[in-house]
Amino acid sequence: MALGDFRSIYLPYCLYLQEDGSYAVLNREYKPVGFNTRDYVTYSEYPVTTKFKGIGPSTAKKLSYNGNDDVTRIYLYDDGSVPTVSSAGMATYLKKIETLSKLQVKT
Repeated sequence: MALGDFRSIYLPYCLYLQEDGSYAVLNREYKPVGFNTRDYVTYSEYPVTTKFKGIGPSTAKKLSYNGNDDVTRIYLYDDGSVPTVSSAGMATYLKKIETLSKLQVKT
């Protein structure tokens, strides 16, 4: 159930590329990580997007739950691979977070 636990609010689910080249890091409800709401959110109205160095197809493939190299929407997990369901699922997810955490931010 979305917004029913810590993961669904505070852990990244998806990176969504914006028109300006930045990414919104979204929770399970497609809200910026930490937003505990189901209300519609316009990402550009909040300082919640980031331009990362090094997100190209090969990085997207490493981050994507299914190895997709599409850089426009990068899903770290899906309903079939929710990280909190198993230790193996969490280990896989944390490898993705490790990759993501090493990316530099453009200033």
